[in-house]
Amino acid sequence: MRVRPLRDDLIKYLKKRGLARKFEKQRGLFEMDQNYPSLNTELLEPRSLKLYSFRIDRKYRAVFIVTGDGEVEVVDINDHYQ
Repeated sequence: MRVRPLRDDLIKYLKKRGLARKFEKQRGLFEMDQNYPSLNTELLEPRSLKLYSFRIDRKYRAVFIVTGDGEVEVVDINDHYQ
């Protein structure tokens, strides 16, 4: 599943927190296998919104949707424990 390029604000968020390389690594794993164990891909509550997330590291997660054409669009990157 292909991940669309990130919005500028998300790129800035990653760079500010030193997560750009970690995100690229996890994105590569996600594109090869969405169920790769270290990603911990999950469907978020409420399930009806069809929002998913995968792990960037132990603290941060990328929240995404699957678009109509089957691509993944990251809509947010946040502190998992927030």
